[in-house]
Amino acid sequence: MNRTLHLLTLVALPVALIGALVLLARGAGVIGPGAGYVMRVDLPRGEDAIDLPQVTGGEDLPLVVIDPGHGGHDPGASARGYVEKRLVMGLAEALRDELEQQGIARVALTREDDTYLLHNERYRIAQRLGADLFLSIHADSAGTADEVTGASIYTLSKEASSRAAALFAAKENASDIIGGVDLSREDKVVSDILVDLSQRRTQERSVRFAELIEREGQDYLQFHPQARRSAWLAVLRAPDIPSVLFESGFISNETDAQRLASDEGREAFAEAMSKAIAVYLLRETTNRDDRGDS
Repeated sequence: MNRTLHLLTLVALPVALIGALVLLARGAGVIGPGAGYVMRVDLPRGEDAIDLPQVTGGEDLPLVVIDPGHGGHDPGASARGYVEKRLVMGLAEALRDELEQQGIARVALTREDDTYLLHNERYRIAQRLGADLFLSIHADSAGTADEVTGASIYTLSKEASSRAAALFAAKENASDIIGGVDLSREDKVVSDILVDLSQRRTQERSVRFAELIEREGQDYLQFHPQARRSAWLAVLRAPDIPSVLFESGFISNETDAQRLASDEGREAFAEAMSKAIAVYLLRETTNRDDRGDS
């Protein structure tokens, strides 16, 4: 076969195949006049597609957005009859009530019912509301290792602080893929820009908030021996809002699970976290005034 004939074959064969498929589709009534079928392509939801939640509290107060992890088809961790998405909702509501009662901040929850949100939808809610602080609340399970216990505090870092932190981030980030959307390619393109530019200062403020959580929580919460951790967590990637993920404990541990499910445990969490938030916001306001920022 000469070169010209070979090239014609390469071009003509795919065209012929496509034409044959079109003819078959017309004969089956799939396409053409009067066809009973419509092709629908689901496009990714824009960031404005999610309704903004209600904001409560005094108008002049800073805004804290609380994110109860998981929801909907994604239950999160489960063990001993406990389900993460329900436990963290109880913690989020307790903290919201405490912040409102103490007049510390305005508050919004990313979800107020059993709804699933993508990670980027969660922090974009905070961005659209102009939040001063973002807190994502979770609980973990160690499987059969029921002796593992204690809370931990995660901040964003491209390098995980430990293998356990890296595994946790991989598991949490995977929930978007389970939900039908894989944002890893997009994140790869922008990750260096986010970290190296505007996110650098935001990360420093996030670390300061994490330090305050550990300090203020000593009398109220039981922390894991390695309480402070960092990982490349999708939900913490807002470049302009200090963000922390609080891992409230291990529901595979009976003591942790009972504490998280109890009124006393929720109240202790809310009191500790509200104290940390109050100190953080006061320091930020003072620093902003000293710099002369508007």
